Amino acid sequence: MKTIPILMIMLSLISCIRDKEGTTEQGTTQNTEAMFTPLEGKVRIMNLDPGHFHAALVQKTMYDGVDPVVHVYAPEGPEVQSYLNSIKDYNSRLEDPTSWIEEVYTGPDFLEKMLEQKPGNVMVVSGNNAKKTEYILETVRAGIHVLADKPMVITPDEFPMLEEAFQVARKNGVLLYDIMTERYEITTMLQKELSQMPDIFGELERGTPENPAITKESVHHFFKYVSGKALVRPPWFFDVEQQGEGIVDVTTHLVDLIQWEAFPGVVLKKEDVEVTSGRRWTTDLSPEMFLKVTGLERYPAYLLKDTEGDLLKVYSNGEINYTLKGIHAKVSVIWNFQAPEGTGDTHYSVMRGSGCNLVIRQGEEEGYKPLLYIETPDLADPASFGSRLEKGVAKLASTYPGIGLKKLEKGRWLLEIPDHYKVGHEAHFGQVTEKFLEYLGSGHIPEWEVPNMIVKYYTTTRGMKMAME
Repeated sequence: MKTIPILMIMLSLISCIRDKEGTTEQGTTQNTEAMFTPLEGKVRIMNLDPGHFHAALVQKTMYDGVDPVVHVYAPEGPEVQSYLNSIKDYNSRLEDPTSWIEEVYTGPDFLEKMLEQKPGNVMVVSGNNAKKTEYILETVRAGIHVLADKPMVITPDEFPMLEEAFQVARKNGVLLYDIMTERYEITTMLQKELSQMPDIFGELERGTPENPAITKESVHHFFKYVSGKALVRPPWFFDVEQQGEGIVDVTTHLVDLIQWEAFPGVVLKKEDVEVTSGRRWTTDLSPEMFLKVTGLERYPAYLLKDTEGDLLKVYSNGEINYTLKGIHAKVSVIWNFQAPEGTGDTHYSVMRGSGCNLVIRQGEEEGYKPLLYIETPDLADPASFGSRLEKGVAKLASTYPGIGLKKLEKGRWLLEIPDHYKVGHEAHFGQVTEKFLEYLGSGHIPEWEVPNMIVKYYTTTRGMKMAME
C-alpha cells in the first residue's frame, strides 16, 4: 500500500483543518462544511471511457481503503488499450509497483452497462469530453460518487446540465468533485500563503483591464513525454467538439487557482463574475506533426471541417478577462506543438498586492522550473520590508520546513524551496485523489467547494461564449 511520509501527513492534517474553515463576505472565518453520505467499507472504482492519460495517472499509486479491482467500461479502441498499458507498466515497475486488477467491459453501451451492473461506488472519468457532462449527470442520478478530470463541461449550452448534476448529487448524497492538480504545486501553494500575510502582501489590488490584479498564463504542448514515454494522443483530442477549446479546458485550472488564492474559503456566486472580454485563436498542425503525435497519416473525417489546405487549425488557445468580486483577473492558455529541448509546459502567475507582487516564472532564466519571486517595484522602505519578509518566511517555514529567502537585486527576492516539495505534475493526481478519499470517508466537504466549482465553469463557458460572439 502507499507509504506517506510523516511530513506529508502533517501537511494533510493542516490542510484538513484549513479546509473546514469557511470565510464570510466580511472575511471572518466560521466552521462550515457541506455533508453527503459517507462511504463505508472499501472504495470500489469504476473507470469510465479512460481516453485521456490522466485516467491512468489517478492509478499511478495505490491507496489505503481502495479495492485493487477496478472495473473499466469503455468503447473498443486504442484509447482504452493505452490506458491498460499504462496500468500494466505501473504494476510491473521495479520501484513501488502498484497491484491494480482491471476488469474490462468494452462495447458501445459501456455507460448503460456500468449503470446496470454498478460494481463500484466511485466513477472516475477522464477522456472524450463531448458527452462527459451527460456521463456525470447519469452517474450521480444512479447514486454514484464522481471524481472527474477537467473540464466537466465544454460548452455554454451544456452548463445548465452541469448545474443540474450538482443539484442531483446533493439530493442523492453523493460527492461530485473535479481533479484540480495545480492546487498542489508548491510555488502556487506558497504564493497563496504569502498573499494571506498582510504585513508582506498588503491587500490584493483591484487592478484594471489593462493591468489585472491577478494574471495566470499557461503554455502547453501537444507532443510531450508522460511517465517516460512519448505521449500518443487520440485524434479526437484535436477536435474542439470532443475535447473542448483551450478557453474551456486548461483555463479551468487557472480560474480555479484565482478563486482559491484570492478568496480562500469564500462561497462565491455566479453574480460575483463579470466577463469583460474573451478571445480565441488556433494552433496550426501540419500532417507531419499530426502523424508524430497520433500515429495517423490522415486526418479523420470529423477533423476536415477544421482544415485549410493541409493544415489542421485547432482552437486550442484562449484568453478571458473578467472581474471576480470587483477584482480584475486575466487567464490565458497557449498550446504549441512541441517544447524546445530541455523545456516543457510552463506557468506564469502574478498576484499584485499593495505591499508587493508575488510572481511565479518558469522561463529560461529559471531553467524552465517554476520559481516564486517577491517583488516590490516601488519600495519606499526596503529595510523595513525586508525585515518583515524574513520574519514572514521564517513563520511559514514552521509549516514548510526548509524554505528560505534569497536576496536578489534591489526590491526583489527569491523564495528558495527544497526539491522534495517539487513532486511533479504526475504526482499531483495522487494528492488530489487522497483528498477526495478523505472527503468520501468523512462525508464532509468544505462549504465553498461545490458553489465555487459551479462559478468556475460559469466563468470558462461564459468566456467562451464571449470569445465566439
